[in-house]
Amino acid sequence: MRRCFVFSAAEFDGLRERPRSGDYLIAADAGYLLCRKIGLAPDLLIGDFDSMEEPSNVSGVPHIERVPVMKDDTDTMLALKAGLSRNCTEFHIYGGTGGQRMDHTFANIQALLYLRRRKARGFLYGRDFVWTVIENEMLEVPRTAPDGLLSVFAPAGHARGVTLRGVLYPLNGAELSSDFPLGVSNHITDESAFISVEDGALLLGWALPPLDDKK
Repeated sequence: MRRCFVFSAAEFDGLRERPRSGDYLIAADAGYLLCRKIGLAPDLLIGDFDSMEEPSNVSGVPHIERVPVMKDDTDTMLALKAGLSRNCTEFHIYGGTGGQRMDHTFANIQALLYLRRRKARGFLYGRDFVWTVIENEMLEVPRTAPDGLLSVFAPAGHARGVTLRGVLYPLNGAELSSDFPLGVSNHITDESAFISVEDGALLLGWALPPLDDKK
């Protein structure tokens, strides 16, 4: 398993884990400024540079890829595709939620399903919260915050055979749909929640403990 860290330009609450040797780091456009702020040198800087000026002198960045402004992919999506092309299977995405552009937050949530359907898993970090997607599978989610807040949505039509164990509001073989938010604001009551879906995709989000020192 090769991990990829992607840094975009929206809200950043701090790193949950610093990259290790062998991890691949990508800065998506102005995500490069975030990398500089937290003292990381990306392996790749990619973007159309519409949210910052293209750096004329970038030390410590082996590859810079400029792309046209008129394109189908967001800069973050281009970064994810670049990570997939380098055989990364676990993605940690920072700076991809909040900010002034809610549309980019939605785009990055969609990208989590894109990754899962390509045999990779993405984790999208917001302010004391993290999101991921499962499809036709089970995932154990540890209780990492005192209130154990957990929300579960069906992002792509209907999700059938949904089971939630270890939570305040359990489900057993239920059906969730993308037009009704039945799974919002649940709570993990055990050490971990076990979430499974037999047919379809689920978007999972759960609370993380606040970071005292921003990393």
